[in-house]
Amino acid sequence: MCALADIPDGGAHEVVATIDGAPESLLLLRRGALVRAYFNVCPHAGRRLDWAPGRFLFEQGHLVCAAHGASFSVPDGDCVAGPCRGQRLSEVSIEVHDADVVLA
Repeated sequence: MCALADIPDGGAHEVVATIDGAPESLLLLRRGALVRAYFNVCPHAGRRLDWAPGRFLFEQGHLVCAAHGASFSVPDGDCVAGPCRGQRLSEVSIEVHDADVVLA
């Protein structure tokens, strides 16, 4: 999918991966060596989280949905504020091998 170095520490990186035969936009969130992957979809209204393809908003260390302002903790994907508080992003299984992030 990508190199670990492509994901800014404390930030996000978008990749497109084939899941169940279809291309999907995935959001990779990183804190240090810990990386988690999620579908690039806000649980509130089913819209993409980025404000432009691959461009994400952050405020006080939280990922912010560009559509309705929901805030998600990094890297665990829990919604901590906004219209979907208490929900979480839908996770995709990944593994980090050496310096590469791959689907599990």
